[in-house]
Amino acid sequence: MQNVTLFLEKADSFIWGPPLLILLVGTGVYLTFKLGLIQVFRLPLALKYVFSKDTEQGAEGDVSSFQALCTALAATIGTGNIVGVATAIKAGGPGALFWMWVAAFFGMATKYGECLLSVKYRVVDDNGQMSGGPMYYIEKGLGNRFLAKMFAAFGIAVAFFGIGTFPQINAITDAVKLTFNIPVVATSVFLTAVVALVTLGGIKSIARISEIIVPFMAVFYVMGALFIMITNISLIPQTFLLVIKSAFTTTAATGGFLGASVLYAMRNGVARGVFSNESGLGSAPIATAAAKTNSCVKQGLISMTGTFFDTIIICTMTGMMLIMTGVWSGDLVGASMTNEAFNTGLPVIGPYIVTVGLIFFAFTTILGWNYYGERCTEYLFGVKAITAYRLVFIVLVGVGAFLKLDMIWILADIVNGLMAIPNLIALVGLRNVIASETKVYFDSMKSETTLNWKKETEQQ
Repeated sequence: MQNVTLFLEKADSFIWGPPLLILLVGTGVYLTFKLGLIQVFRLPLALKYVFSKDTEQGAEGDVSSFQALCTALAATIGTGNIVGVATAIKAGGPGALFWMWVAAFFGMATKYGECLLSVKYRVVDDNGQMSGGPMYYIEKGLGNRFLAKMFAAFGIAVAFFGIGTFPQINAITDAVKLTFNIPVVATSVFLTAVVALVTLGGIKSIARISEIIVPFMAVFYVMGALFIMITNISLIPQTFLLVIKSAFTTTAATGGFLGASVLYAMRNGVARGVFSNESGLGSAPIATAAAKTNSCVKQGLISMTGTFFDTIIICTMTGMMLIMTGVWSGDLVGASMTNEAFNTGLPVIGPYIVTVGLIFFAFTTILGWNYYGERCTEYLFGVKAITAYRLVFIVLVGVGAFLKLDMIWILADIVNGLMAIPNLIALVGLRNVIASETKVYFDSMKSETTLNWKKETEQQ
């Protein structure tokens, strides 16, 4: 087993080496400037779309734009926000949080681009459902079926062995045992049964559950974290400065922390940031394709906010708490770190907030990734293979609780990186399509605003 772990660690280091980091962040940087800092100047409009109840007349799709966002957020707001942040800071020091911010900022442009393409190139499958995502825009936009199949194969691998199952189940069962002393086997059996009931209902069932749980769990967790930060408000400036300083200097060993170089902090911050918000991974576009919308740009803007909510808000709060309370330099790892941070800042009820939040976060991530893997399966093997895929997924959910934490995160990192590569190649190849669609949309919006102003002036 030790040899297998060593091999996986080397594979992980190779895949998440400088080339992929450059491609991942570089794609976001390029799209950021190509699109005129869209994540800054168009964020207010994007947030307005998210919270607007207006529906587009005659729009095609299976679920509402908000449900599509919640489904994508269900898959992204998960253990990455609690366990992933803790793992990143434990390995790379406080500076890892800064690199998570960098990855998220540029990742917003990446998320916008990939979700725009997903709606533009989506199709209707044999069951009458919308299908889209990187496999479709790689095939139809780039004209490269081999890369499309590669993405779909890696997508199934991530659903089976990466974000979709093992880290989530492991996190839930550990947290429930730690807080409520419920045996791992009991939690695993119950969770597997509930996942089976929901996922067999397909995208509409998943979207309905996500629309209810995602806003609730996010507010519940954020309110607890916010309370701790407010009660320790005097520590915020020095914590923020430590994050910035550690991002550009080697972090010395202290307590249970072994020290980390700048490159190690960067690597862990970016990798865990991607694990959390999935920008550039190509997963969110699969859920986005199901949205009822007539505009690929509008849906791209709505989807872009997912990275903002996930990393800029929720991951930041987790990271700041871990550093403020000093837990990051102790001997604890994973969910236990975040649990202790909440317990330090909010005694008695703090651990319950983490546990309940983690249960909801991880559960909805499982649901979202079940759908992603299903769409990849449909692309490769047709709709008849979906039932077999769901059964395998449910079995893997059942065994995920009994794997070691270190191996789980290494395996998840590897398949995440492999999935990102064909998607990033497609984003670079289709960059002009993204820019062109964006320009047409905002030019049209400007013309409509001018026309409305002229009509109002004439009426006066």
